[in-house]
Amino acid sequence: MWKKECDRFEYLQTLVTEFQDTDRDEAKEQVLANLANFAYDPKNVEHLKQLQVADLFLDMLTEDNDNFVEFGIGGLCNLSMDPECCDFILQNDAIPLVINCLSSPREETVLSAISTLMNLSTPPLSRLRISDMAIVECMLRFSLCESPRLRNLAHVFVQDCCSEEQVSQARRGMAERTQTALGIPLPKD
Repeated sequence: MWKKECDRFEYLQTLVTEFQDTDRDEAKEQVLANLANFAYDPKNVEHLKQLQVADLFLDMLTEDNDNFVEFGIGGLCNLSMDPECCDFILQNDAIPLVINCLSSPREETVLSAISTLMNLSTPPLSRLRISDMAIVECMLRFSLCESPRLRNLAHVFVQDCCSEEQVSQARRGMAERTQTALGIPLPKD
């Protein structure tokens, strides 16, 4: 068992080193996608914390490369299920970076951002920041889109992360403005 864990750590460390050492975006994308997938398995979380992969995922959220952003938010979403990683994300004031991903034209990026926000909304202080009126309005708009995945996840967000008063207030605010003034476009399928 110990050897397997050591091998697992070494493999993940090799991936992180490969990401840092390569200059080719395509190779970085592949490594980042692998790290994001490995972040889904709880067996890997401790190793990924040691390797500071959450920092790497956070850094990707400000990149111009849409693949970097997609894999970064996907990995962050997977790590945000772990309470320590959730705390780390919140302590690094990453909520604005996650919120920025809601305006991505890529559905996977938006879905991961919504899921990450839901995972981060458990501490009461972060719930207030996550259920800001602009976010509630954004989720209400997403709940009207054609994509069943996005529509359903937005409904879950509104039900689980927003009060009835917030939803009513957001609906009133949306009714007072035209669709063109809302700001965040729906992602393309």
